[in-house]
Amino acid sequence: MFGFGFVAYVQQKSITVAAVPIMPELGLTQLQIGWLEQAYANGYALFMIPAAILAQRFGARATLVLMGLIAFLAMLGTPLAPALLGGGTLLFAVLLGLQFLLGVAQAPTFPVSAGVFETWFPPHQWALVVGLQTMGLQLGAAVTPPLIATLMHFFGWKNAIFWTTIPALGLIGCWAWYGRNTPREHPSVTREELAEIDHHAGSRVNAEISMKRVLGVLADRQVLLLTLSYLSMNYAFYLLSNWAFLYLVQERHFSVLESGWLSGVPPLAAAVGAGVGGMLTGYACAHYGSRHGMRLVPLIALPAAAALLLLAAVAGNAYLAVAALALCFGSIELTEGAFWAAAMAVGESDTMAATSCMNTGGTLGGIIGIPVVAYLSGHHHWGAAFLIGAALALISALAWLVIDVADPLPAERPAASVADGAAIPL
Repeated sequence: MFGFGFVAYVQQKSITVAAVPIMPELGLTQLQIGWLEQAYANGYALFMIPAAILAQRFGARATLVLMGLIAFLAMLGTPLAPALLGGGTLLFAVLLGLQFLLGVAQAPTFPVSAGVFETWFPPHQWALVVGLQTMGLQLGAAVTPPLIATLMHFFGWKNAIFWTTIPALGLIGCWAWYGRNTPREHPSVTREELAEIDHHAGSRVNAEISMKRVLGVLADRQVLLLTLSYLSMNYAFYLLSNWAFLYLVQERHFSVLESGWLSGVPPLAAAVGAGVGGMLTGYACAHYGSRHGMRLVPLIALPAAAALLLLAAVAGNAYLAVAALALCFGSIELTEGAFWAAAMAVGESDTMAATSCMNTGGTLGGIIGIPVVAYLSGHHHWGAAFLIGAALALISALAWLVIDVADPLPAERPAASVADGAAIPL
């Protein structure tokens, strides 16, 4: 799951770094680059809940193999399309389609991961393992700018994207060979390990989820509150993860190569924040109970992120701005373990459906934010984009005052089936 998070963000962030040479070479504007990012976000948001429900029915193993291969083909097509089509409107339409397809393919990645964590780990470790996977995706985001910028410098943007796409096949092959839907299906899992995992209520995925149940998940008060809070937080998340490179080039006047390296600093801080946040959330829940402990990190970290975002906007020194952005991103990612563990606690056996609803909200934060930031940055109003992010981070924090993880969805236990391992001997 760490590997899938890492690869997902290398694939997602490559186009934002390559945008600098892509725009003059293909005759695209900055607003059109924004529409490419929007196409990805639209595919991601539209298919997240349907894909997660299908994954809940058919299992994580097959889902991640199929969607991983589709994402690989979408990435491979991005550098090949200009060579085949040249330029113009048709090429832009194809690039839009490829980004949309990439979004569709990656849509179930993190809800499916949450379902895997819910099945394979006891509840007190959920925030930690989510934090570790988030560390993986942010390390992918940290590696991508310097890697793509360096490869572009020597070999051009097409080769940079092509050669960073190939390793995903190795990960998909490893998962197809070694991954299993449940611990009971895996030949290496012992009786003692099963005893440790299987005692908690949500240890079996509801593979027979009905449409009525889906609607119940989507309408649940706690799921909706988490979705609203995650939507608000993700405006700032997308601002930092998608636009830091162009901000450093355009507003702070760093070179393309230097910006490639410096824009890797915020996601590196975010990676550390994600891992630390998972540990802190687990510690807080152990000492103060899940209801209060789950709130503690978001209520501190999100206001801190708002303040740091404002500091980055007004800092006179460019390197101080980079440091503020890094600390801001780290503060935001401190909350990932709390968000996802809370959705898992509320969703229980329907974790994939519950987390897909929350993550759809998070993606809507990006969908709303991408054209806003594209417009404001294109008119050199970066400060206004940062101010909106600070305000939404505070709104996200306020929602945590009423989020209650001790109020889970009413139970709907699925019938025993081979799919959830019930008929498989130990």
